[in-house]
Amino acid sequence: MHTSYKRGGFRSLVTIARRNVFRNMRRTVLCIVAVAIAVFFTILMQSMIGGMIRGVEEVVQVFDTGHVSIVSAGFEADKEYLPVQYPVAGGRSAEELAAEIRSLPGVKAALPRITAYATLQDSTVKHAFLWGIRVAEETALNSFNATSRSNGLAAGRYPETGSNECAVGVGMAKKAGLKIGDRIPLKTVSAQFSDKMWSPEITGFFEYDYQKYDEDIILVDFDRLQRLLVLGDAAQQIFVFAGEKGQSKALAARLRDMLGEGDVVRDWRDNYFVSMMRQSMAIYMVVELVFLIVASFLIVNTVVMIIHERIKEIGMMGSLGMTRREIVAVFFFEAVFLSVLGALAGVLAGSIVTFIGSLFPLDFNAMTGGGFKEFPVSGTLFLRFSADILFTGFSFGVLVASICTLIPSLKSAFVEPVEALRR
Repeated sequence: MHTSYKRGGFRSLVTIARRNVFRNMRRTVLCIVAVAIAVFFTILMQSMIGGMIRGVEEVVQVFDTGHVSIVSAGFEADKEYLPVQYPVAGGRSAEELAAEIRSLPGVKAALPRITAYATLQDSTVKHAFLWGIRVAEETALNSFNATSRSNGLAAGRYPETGSNECAVGVGMAKKAGLKIGDRIPLKTVSAQFSDKMWSPEITGFFEYDYQKYDEDIILVDFDRLQRLLVLGDAAQQIFVFAGEKGQSKALAARLRDMLGEGDVVRDWRDNYFVSMMRQSMAIYMVVELVFLIVASFLIVNTVVMIIHERIKEIGMMGSLGMTRREIVAVFFFEAVFLSVLGALAGVLAGSIVTFIGSLFPLDFNAMTGGGFKEFPVSGTLFLRFSADILFTGFSFGVLVASICTLIPSLKSAFVEPVEALRR
């Protein structure tokens, strides 16, 4: 052993450690399984959290902000009331404003929207939101149903441009006992603070996996709602979509320069729920670290047993001239080999499960029991399959498990060769 070490140096230490890994297969398998399970659940948790964050971001971008949202300063001050008397850009034509925004580099679409409160009459559902959009433009750009990647239409059709028609969610239809062809008598308040009575005809049902919109929204044509609320040709909000969502901050800065101080321009990352989910990543990392440390205890115990069982071998190493540092290196490299093999097994299992989960969604409502009406999350969850997550899980597993074996590995250095050979 001593001669081999002199010939190979560092390589000999690694070779000895590698051979030692396979001297007791039962012990080796237990260590590999422990690390594999920890890495697997680390990858699974990262994939689930990544999927949740991506799901929240997609819902926020589609329904609440776009990539960049533009509202007037007056609307921003009283936004919880959804005021319609404060149009964007001081009441400038929505068409002209949207055309100017679309001419900016990096802009994919600029869509005017209106959201207003409505009081329903002759209905078990008493309150709802009127959501005025240009359906053809919106559905060509966005998938309102994230699960099926579709426009979310469940039956019938969406309202036509300028018509006294509407579509409602299947959740609202079920609560109120509505069917296609029914009219919904309602009252809303115009930009001139006058009550507006309206009875749009239901032409279709939609099924979005954002619970709030599925249960509380009456979807109507933008142009018709614009006239009803006496907004002229102005818009309450403009949602801007970039070619790449990563360009949104730069785009928001250009829009602020273009519009001046009378309007509020926000990037989608400023959304409260998006910020909250991103900040919570620190908590998830702590949980993942605990998983790995617990699994690493099995390797620690195994290394301690290895040292105890091979105490005479340690004495022989020392008597043949190996230094304490070299003895520690052999046991440490052995533990690293076990960590690497376990991490690779965990990554293999994690990659298979997360890839399947990225194609077939989980029922998020069934997992959580629902109740997330005000939280912008879809009813289904796609796991996030990513090489970054797999690499992080592998690196994290090897690093934590290896560090946890340093102390028991150091123990081997303090075994005196003469005393060890006597045992």
